[in-house]
Amino acid sequence: MAILPQRQRHAGWCETRGGHGERSMPEAQNCGNCGITLSQEASFCVSCGASVRSVNDMKCATCGNDNPAGAQFCGGCGTSLSPGEVTIGPELPMVGFGEAISRGFSNYFTFAGRARRSEYWFWLLFTSLVQVIPIIGGLIGLAVLIPTLAVTSRRLHDIGKSGWYQLLFFAASAVAWTGFVLFLILGFGALEEENRLPAKFLFSLSTVAAVVAIAVIVILVIWFVRKGDEGPNKYGPNPR
Repeated sequence: MAILPQRQRHAGWCETRGGHGERSMPEAQNCGNCGITLSQEASFCVSCGASVRSVNDMKCATCGNDNPAGAQFCGGCGTSLSPGEVTIGPELPMVGFGEAISRGFSNYFTFAGRARRSEYWFWLLFTSLVQVIPIIGGLIGLAVLIPTLAVTSRRLHDIGKSGWYQLLFFAASAVAWTGFVLFLILGFGALEEENRLPAKFLFSLSTVAAVVAIAVIVILVIWFVRKGDEGPNKYGPNPR
């Protein structure tokens, strides 16, 4: 009497006596950090956020690229495949002047995502140069206003800041410079009427307004020259 073969499990399939295969039910797994039960497909613990990805799972969580077993970095985007680490792969070449202009126009209405420092500063250089062209410079300035706001928003996203900060700083700067000019004019008017005490007070207010306006510019410059966040942040993957 022949002995019937036992069921054998291989790669998620069960072999039965009749040679027919049926897929087994997905197994559960436990988080090694907090011990909560998770589905087999889970990559991260929903309770503590720890990675529960198998060491043999080489699928990039950033771009979805399938990488060979044992790879340390994604071959598609350079993201680290080690659990808990961020992108530390080699950086891409700096965005050139022409490419920055091309990206600015191709992302005319794109406020989402991130932009590198070179992309922002080369675009700013381009818009500054074209606006000094006689007669049509003002019209060109209006044409590049929206993409300028867009690339500024993406540059702020690269350092983890909201794009709305540019409007906040623009409003603060406009109020400060307006106050500077207004208090300066009122101060000179008070001097003409020989009211020295009000004139000194108005000149002091004008100085304060100028300091605030300059401080706003300095903060923005510091932000815009700062290197972006390593790895992906809440605004998108690392553009480098």
